[in-house]
Amino acid sequence: MTTVFQPEAAVPQEPAAAVAQETSSPGARLWLNAKGLLTPSVIIGLVILGVFVLLAIIGPYLAPDDPSQTTAALLQGPSLHHLLGTTQTGQDVLSELLAGTRASMVVALTAGAVATALAVLLGTASGLIGGLVDELLSVVTNVFLVIPALPLAIVLAAYLPNGGEVALVIVISVTGWSWGARVIRVQALSLRNRDYVLAARASGESMLRLIFVETVPDLLPVIAIQFLSLVLFAILTEAGLAFLGLGGTGGWSWGNMLFWATEDSAWSQGAWWWFVPPGLCIALVGTSLALINFGADEVLNPRLRSARIARSNKHRAADPGDDPQPLPAPAPLAVDALAKPLLEIRDLSVAYRTTDSPVRAVRNVSFDLRRGEVLGIAGESGCGKTTLAYAICQIQRPPAVIDGGSLWFHPDESSPPVDLLTMSPKDRSAFRWEEMAVVFQSAMNSLSPVIDIQTQLTDSLVAHRPGWSKAKRVARAAEVLTLVGISTSRLRSYPHELSGGMRQRVAIAMALILEPAIVIMDEPTTALDVVVQREIIEQLTELRHALNFSVIFITHDLSLLFEFADRIAVMYAGSIVELAQSADLYLQPGHPYTLGLGNCFPNVIGPLRPVAGIAGSPPDLRHLAPGCPFEPRCAFSMPTCLTQEPPLAPGRLPLHDQSLVACFLHDPQVTDSLPAALRPGQAENA
Repeated sequence: MTTVFQPEAAVPQEPAAAVAQETSSPGARLWLNAKGLLTPSVIIGLVILGVFVLLAIIGPYLAPDDPSQTTAALLQGPSLHHLLGTTQTGQDVLSELLAGTRASMVVALTAGAVATALAVLLGTASGLIGGLVDELLSVVTNVFLVIPALPLAIVLAAYLPNGGEVALVIVISVTGWSWGARVIRVQALSLRNRDYVLAARASGESMLRLIFVETVPDLLPVIAIQFLSLVLFAILTEAGLAFLGLGGTGGWSWGNMLFWATEDSAWSQGAWWWFVPPGLCIALVGTSLALINFGADEVLNPRLRSARIARSNKHRAADPGDDPQPLPAPAPLAVDALAKPLLEIRDLSVAYRTTDSPVRAVRNVSFDLRRGEVLGIAGESGCGKTTLAYAICQIQRPPAVIDGGSLWFHPDESSPPVDLLTMSPKDRSAFRWEEMAVVFQSAMNSLSPVIDIQTQLTDSLVAHRPGWSKAKRVARAAEVLTLVGISTSRLRSYPHELSGGMRQRVAIAMALILEPAIVIMDEPTTALDVVVQREIIEQLTELRHALNFSVIFITHDLSLLFEFADRIAVMYAGSIVELAQSADLYLQPGHPYTLGLGNCFPNVIGPLRPVAGIAGSPPDLRHLAPGCPFEPRCAFSMPTCLTQEPPLAPGRLPLHDQSLVACFLHDPQVTDSLPAALRPGQAENA
């Protein structure tokens, strides 16, 4: 599909160059956001830590003496000649402290960075990949968690004698990564099944991009906290090892100063100036890290950013184009019922593997999707609608597996059909979003909360259009955002800065950015008020007529499908029980379940009638009884319904054209006539 819709009365589109220039500095935005949230406690922590980092860089050059030089001034207190006094052998304590600051800070920051990198790599890999990799990495992590860190560090340090700072970094990194990996793995597991991660998988993103672009940004608050904690752990561990004489006694660090002060009985001799300065330095660095830690979530988590961010972003004023004029009303879209279908599904079944026996959530579903058609799928929760949608895209979540049926995609009238179930993983990734895209339930869950709209829109372009320049990708993102009625000034917004309706439009824009032939929409209007629902449906109608894509629209709201869908498939207990034109289904439902769903909605116009629900609950698919699944809830049940499940076959209603109904009431061999409620002309009074 190559058609690009240019609306006549859409939001004025900004030039691509201007959009690219406006949105080319995400680092500047992040700096502005962080700068607006520098609370006094964070500033104090950064100042204290900055002082120690500065001393680590220039401290040895400021030392008045060589820290190893001995003098005749033995164990003297602070004076003008020795500001922090001297040691038992006449060495200057200030010189030792400045030299030790560099060693302690280098070891702490390096070990913290290495341990954090190990935790992030192993934790995210374990959580996202799953399976055997997750099991093996979890076993290794648990082993390191069980062993106490300090005794393990002592043992490792004993086998690396006189290794200096490199040995200390290795020891601390090996003993400190496991707790962070465990925490990050738990977070990665919670993100693995998020809709936006599934969408990234479906759009063909590589595992590395999935980890470092989709997952790691969401984990930045956790990673930052782990890094700060590991730096503090490294300082304390280094001091502890050095205090025990395992950190190498040839160099200078805060731990070595405490070791020699203890060895020479500084406490008993009242030489407080020898051991208090290094202890105070350790305490101050720990305090600074704690103060910074308190502000990490506020800086890195978009949900916790206060109103001060808005004041720092005054350069992005409200654009009057946020409320665009509606697109011109399109001409009716003709659907050729005789043409070769775009998507052909036959006897598709999906089972969830359990320890006992498979649970079939989708059972022998068959239908065709025509070009330019909207096929609605309706039913109660648990009837298999979402499982069916995921199976069509082949993004079903384990333990769900497709255990039967076929999926055929017809690119055009002349090309041979493509078997979607036998595609290689590489071809399947290329197919998704290029020819078939998904709009998941709940737009807030479908969008990553820590990545701006532009990046999320262009992710699929990076995967499927690798030759495009950044400016071209940004221009396409701006174009498709305008297409769904949102100003391009929102490209650098985050999901939490948009309303529910705008987030849903962004999710639709993500699905349409590659102009796919099929768009599967899984309850895209859920949790939206009726006014916004109406706007979304009108927008979808305009876009479908403009871009000529087909839609599989899943919802609980049968009344919504009556005005939006061309045909409607009603699902119950994992199977389609009725498939008909929406107008026919509205005027005369053929299945008792469809009749019951229709009676759940009040009449807005016409005579008043009581609203009747459907008695009972959907069946437990783990223990599905023989016969018709709807029989326990059906008011027209017959003895045959207890032993046989009716096939999906042509109905016998004169209003219906090529309709299919799975009910024995339409089988002349079982019953002579339909109940009064299902006869033509009786549906409105049922």
